[in-house]
Amino acid sequence: MGASNLLPLVVLFAVVGGVAWVGYQILLYTNELAERGLHKLEKKNVVFTKDGAKVGVKEISAEKYADQTQRAFVKTWNAAQDGGAQAVRSRTK
Repeated sequence: MGASNLLPLVVLFAVVGGVAWVGYQILLYTNELAERGLHKLEKKNVVFTKDGAKVGVKEISAEKYADQTQRAFVKTWNAAQDGGAQAVRSRTK
């Protein structure tokens, strides 16, 4: 009589243990996914802190920035100077 009363208790512990093991495996997998996601975002210069997300900007040297700005200014200037004449020539062709 004593052994037959223990069988449901053993089955209960086995089921609860199985569910706990599956839950633990899900927890490990979700933590791994979160780590992979954070690692990918860090590669893209996005960092999460307790204050929020910080987005980093790739640095550019002052000389390169000045060259790009000057090149854009010169192109705009030339387009403004030649824009009327080019528009008339393209319409007459």
